[in-house]
Amino acid sequence: MTDTHGDGLPVRERMLALLAIALAMTLAVLDGAIVNVALPAMARDLAVPPSEAIFVVNGYQIAVTAALLPLAALGDGIGYRRVYLGGLSVFTLASLACAYAPTLDLLIVARIAQGLGAAGIMSVNIALVRFIYPARLIGTGVGNVALIVAVASAAGPTVAAAILSVATWHWLFLVNLPVGLAALLVGAKTLPRTPASGRRFDVVSSVLNALTFGLLIIGVDGLGSAESRPWALAEIGAAVAVGIVFVRRQLTLPAPLLPVDLLRIPAFALSMASSICAFAAQMIAFVALPFYLQDVLHRSATQTGLLMTPWPIAVAVIAPFAGRLADRYPPGLLGGIGLATMAAGLTGVALLPADPSTLDIAWRLSLTGLGFGLFQSPNNRLIITSAPRERSGGASGMQSTSRLTGQSLGAALVAVIFSLTHAGGEEGGDPALATLASLVLAIALSLTGTLTSVLRKTRSERSGH
Repeated sequence: MTDTHGDGLPVRERMLALLAIALAMTLAVLDGAIVNVALPAMARDLAVPPSEAIFVVNGYQIAVTAALLPLAALGDGIGYRRVYLGGLSVFTLASLACAYAPTLDLLIVARIAQGLGAAGIMSVNIALVRFIYPARLIGTGVGNVALIVAVASAAGPTVAAAILSVATWHWLFLVNLPVGLAALLVGAKTLPRTPASGRRFDVVSSVLNALTFGLLIIGVDGLGSAESRPWALAEIGAAVAVGIVFVRRQLTLPAPLLPVDLLRIPAFALSMASSICAFAAQMIAFVALPFYLQDVLHRSATQTGLLMTPWPIAVAVIAPFAGRLADRYPPGLLGGIGLATMAAGLTGVALLPADPSTLDIAWRLSLTGLGFGLFQSPNNRLIITSAPRERSGGASGMQSTSRLTGQSLGAALVAVIFSLTHAGGEEGGDPALATLASLVLAIALSLTGTLTSVLRKTRSERSGH
């Protein structure tokens, strides 16, 4: 463990500290998507309808989304190292609980705990990079973390397919144990002790933040059931009411938990809207397609994982080139082209023939991934550069929040659609219809994101930027 105040660590310690972050971030990113492929098997094994099994994904996403900003603020107060190691410890223990959960309810509880741990990891990893790398190499450090996230995202379906080909879904969680313990051991020895700001933790804002995001996602998820719909509408209404109080409180604070003042910048606000639409559309497809591939086309879980792989691989391939293009061409225009391409790919998936070949599926998902990758890098660049330099940290936090909010809403919306098309969870539902409805919604969100992305170019031109 090293004390540092921004001059970075020696090369050997720097590489080991980056290894600790890489291992933890890989786990956190993988577990946000790796479970999707196994959802049909989980539903059958636990004897629950698909609409209920989807909350295994939703619970994780809600926990991460609700806890991200509060844990980032806690890191400012008590030090990033403590939050990181604490989050990693919770994540690792929760993985063990997930693997041995005997019922769906206990599995969801364990996944929520796992999401809280993942939020601890995600909330402070970039902040730690500022102390691990010397000032002149901070950009390199941030880029390395971005590469780790991209590789982990691309590997998700393949890793899931590999594990499910030789073991049950329980091992999707058990494999986290040795990696998590290794990251803890390396991190405890090499991560720097960062100075604490001494700023008092804003409990009120943290509670308002958790209630706003939690009630919103849970309310949307509950709309699919006729019995729970009145409660769901009440939860959404409560989320809006709490959200208004939350935002108004943030506008009065010198160091707000949620930097909503940045949303007054048109390019920043439009980038947030585009990001939420894009990630919601992506998550809708990622959650719905495994049910279609397994329940309609009768592909195995292993085959499903491999069939889903072209999408994230295409993202990882195109993203670096998209970043370079964003330095030469308007990012808003590039993002719009990317999301329009994504919408075209999703349309192709929705129009698949009754008995598609592997190639039929692969090229459509590749096109969708290329579009998403073309959007993501320019959008992230515009989010950071449209905010003042001294607010880069707040902009980065908002970017993560928009990503997770979109993913959480996407998973919740799929739960609504599957619940409606499965007649309240009864047998004999139509997974083909549910998947088609989900894809239509994903296409609509992609086209909405296309519009908000292109509007950024228009606003920039009017402002003379």
